[in-house]
Amino acid sequence: MVGRLATVRVTAPAAPRTITFLPDRYGTVLLTGKRTEAVLVDSVGANTAQNVARQVLGRIPGLTVAETEGSGFPSNGIALRGLNPTQSIEMNVRQNGVMIAADPYGYPETYYSPPMEAVERIEIVRGAGGLQFGPQLGGVVNYVMRRGVAARTAALDVQQTNGSFGLANTYGSLGGESGRWRWFTYAQRHTQGGWRPNSDNAQTSAYAALEIAITPTLTASADYSMLRNRIHMPGGLSDAQLASGARQSFRARNWLTSPWNIASVSLDWQPVKRVRVQSVTSVLGSSRSLVWRNEDGGPGALDEIDPVTGAFVPREVEREGFRNLTEELRVLADYRLFGARSSLATGVRWFNGTMHRQGGGEGSTGSDFDLSLVGPYEYDIRFANANVAAWAENAVHLGSRLTLQPGLRIETLRSRADGYTDTSFAPQSKSRAVPLGGLGASWIASATTGLYANVTQAYRPIDYSSLTPVGSVSRIDPQLHDTRGVNADLGVRGTLADDRIRFDVGIFRLSVDGRIGLVSRTDSMGATFTERTNVANSVHQGVESYVEVTPILARGLDDAVTQSVTVFNSLALIDAHYTSGEFDGRGVEYASRVVERAGLTLARGPLGSTLLASVVGSAYGDANNTERSDDAVIGRIPAYTVLDWSATMRMGEHWRAQAGVNNVAGRHYFTRRTDEYPGPGIIPAIGRSVYFSIRVTP
Repeated sequence: MVGRLATVRVTAPAAPRTITFLPDRYGTVLLTGKRTEAVLVDSVGANTAQNVARQVLGRIPGLTVAETEGSGFPSNGIALRGLNPTQSIEMNVRQNGVMIAADPYGYPETYYSPPMEAVERIEIVRGAGGLQFGPQLGGVVNYVMRRGVAARTAALDVQQTNGSFGLANTYGSLGGESGRWRWFTYAQRHTQGGWRPNSDNAQTSAYAALEIAITPTLTASADYSMLRNRIHMPGGLSDAQLASGARQSFRARNWLTSPWNIASVSLDWQPVKRVRVQSVTSVLGSSRSLVWRNEDGGPGALDEIDPVTGAFVPREVEREGFRNLTEELRVLADYRLFGARSSLATGVRWFNGTMHRQGGGEGSTGSDFDLSLVGPYEYDIRFANANVAAWAENAVHLGSRLTLQPGLRIETLRSRADGYTDTSFAPQSKSRAVPLGGLGASWIASATTGLYANVTQAYRPIDYSSLTPVGSVSRIDPQLHDTRGVNADLGVRGTLADDRIRFDVGIFRLSVDGRIGLVSRTDSMGATFTERTNVANSVHQGVESYVEVTPILARGLDDAVTQSVTVFNSLALIDAHYTSGEFDGRGVEYASRVVERAGLTLARGPLGSTLLASVVGSAYGDANNTERSDDAVIGRIPAYTVLDWSATMRMGEHWRAQAGVNNVAGRHYFTRRTDEYPGPGIIPAIGRSVYFSIRVTP
């Protein structure tokens, strides 16, 4: 979805609300039969200054997080339904409906996410959103930014947060509305010394948005997002190193920067009462560069001064640049079909993206942030993707309760790679057309409850790494194809007892055809080589449940809530395993069988407090399901339980104080094993930390 979604207006419910569902009709998007959530950030009571995803998004059933902040890499990735959370590569990540990943078709890694202080709500659409939103298997996450305060020319919002390990976060925003104009801007400065040595980081982010109502039926808007950062990466640990101390670091010379720029211009037009048209043009110009003592030898290869030369070994320099241009046109039209109310959501999308990747260059022998190059790059490749997509979904109301929504999407995609590597590399190109279909249904069971169901196809395109060999004995299968998937949902959601009970309980099944990976082969001459191919199919299935109960709710004379107690439970039971190939029957990497988060929120007068318990089952870092190995890249990722506590106090109309403890019990755990940055090896999660913030609101 590149078109902007309409504003969700939330009126005061009977009980405090932190999570809700998106309506079936939303802006120019139709969501009949799809499982959706919307998290209202201000109501969560989480540590927004650090974007702690397990707190901010903890009520989303089945959400798993790659917690890499403890290793100086704060872009914590997320995933759903047992997929890989690393930098959200299996999600379609957006801000105000505009994709913010490096390249959704060739390099879907997310290095930028907006500060949560600037986010009004976070919208989730599960994998069934693939027909209207494009390539993804796990779903869509959309960060909706705040807008200027209505009827105020200028409203200031300032927050200062300090905490453990040198955390200092300063955030300020200014916005308002005057006549036909509405505007909003923020700036943030974030620094942290780091839980581990050599994990300090600093970043500056900013955003500006301007909106004008040109006529009563035509609105135009433009926005720009910027990130500048410098990240010190302490490297990964082996299992033995982790056992002797999770806060150790054996890398002091690893650095990364990922400056990000995103701009968009949109038009929202309603030429007649029953037709709405949206056009969004977006541009991404960003990069990612690092200098590091690379992965050769794994975490056990210590980065020490060579006694012969009296200096460190030269580091490796890598640079990647991304340039994307996207245009999307969406139309939503209401009409009657054989007397039944119907709505058609249709549109076209054009995307052109390039990526320039350079790596393996010899860098300096120093320890500071120095990207200078001493020797030539081992590889220098230019990638390009051109995409045109068209889609249509049609919602037909059969009576007053049942709605059916069939849909179709056609993607055409051309990928190309040119350049040189240290292998026998030749230019690669691949063109294909990908048809996707689906059917959704919803049934209104009562005034506050309903059933939903869907079966929808999705796909994940071949990324750029699949177009280039790895090492001197690696090849690419000429029959390599995109990973395809089918998402199916069946569930019931709604509210009961005057909105004091809220629930969304469902079952799901995601079948994945042709996961891409490396396998070992032997050629006709008896030589061994690795081949990048579609290695196996997998099935992810289970239960997703969210239940929230407010047994105590008291109101004052002005009808404001004076006291409340809310208990919530977010549970996912997931069975994700391979169904073909040499890994048949084994668990999919990073797929925990249990993801359980339960919490208690207490509010009395100006005080509020939330205790959250996160329980995540064990998983594996490799498809072989290795229990333990001398290689820290593979092996079990143990189950863990983490407690987080936060408290908020309102001090008058405009002042608010917040404090909290993350990982109250100081549990040592990890969520990721990796063969690349920010590793290699095990990436420990952060131990116990505290924070305190003061905020001045409009």
